[in-house]
This record gives sequence, structure tokens and C-alpha cells, in this order.
Amino acid sequence: TKWLEEIFLTTFDRFQGYWIPRGWSAEGPVKTQSRIDVPADGAELTRGRQAIAGVAWAQHRGIEGVEVRVDDGPWRPARLGTDVTVDAWRQWVVEWDATPGDHRIQVRATDGEGRTQTGGQAPPAPDGATGWHTIEVTVS
Repeated sequence: TKWLEEIFLTTFDRFQGYWIPRGWSAEGPVKTQSRIDVPADGAELTRGRQAIAGVAWAQHRGIEGVEVRVDDGPWRPARLGTDVTVDAWRQWVVEWDATPGDHRIQVRATDGEGRTQTGGQAPPAPDGATGWHTIEVTVS
């Protein structure tokens, strides 16, 4: 902050923050989420062993597990990185024997309270995005 113009002393229920009149919810929940960082969406891979890896997060709940599936196959558990704190992102990785063709890869996480990330897609507004992160790759 370079300068301050006003300060209001109020309670949560008596004041609307900047984003609320713009269509966002009053509370900004951090939902159980995960993403694929490797490989990138649209990547061209060679057949054989490939790493699928990324991060997952669930503020104040931590990550208990991450699963990955290729195309419409079964969900496979990922190997999780060290759990530093329930508020930190948790790295994960799955080894995949890539076969030639076009493939869709999806990821979902389960938080420390046993709730699995929903596959239903929702935009960030008004109260946080949902859905499984999905990428497409081509294997030659």
C-alpha cells in the first residue's frame, strides 16, 4: 500500500468489500483443488514411461490423496510429496506408460476431511472454481 484514503471500523455483516457488489461472494472459500503441471496441455510426448505431476491444495484441511486417470480408465493413486502443513500445496506424481494416440488426462484430490474434489465445472465467480483439471496430449 502506497497510501491510505479511508478506514472504516465496522463488522463483517455490515460492510461489503470491494468485490461483493461486483458479483463475488462475501466469503472466498478455498476449495479442494488439484492441477496437472507436467506434461503441459497440448504436449507431444514419446511412447513409454512419462511422469504426470502437479500440485493439490485444500486450505486448513490438507491433502490426503490425489488420483489421476487417462482417457476413461480407472483412477490411479498418485505418490504424494511431503506434507509440510495443511495450508501448503502438496506435490504429486504418477508414472504412466504412454501409448501412441491422443489422450485426455484428469486429476482429482481428496482433502484431509475425506472430501473428494468435484468433477462439476464452475467458474471462479462467485465463490471459487470447481472441476477436475483436464489436459490433452498426443503420444507418438
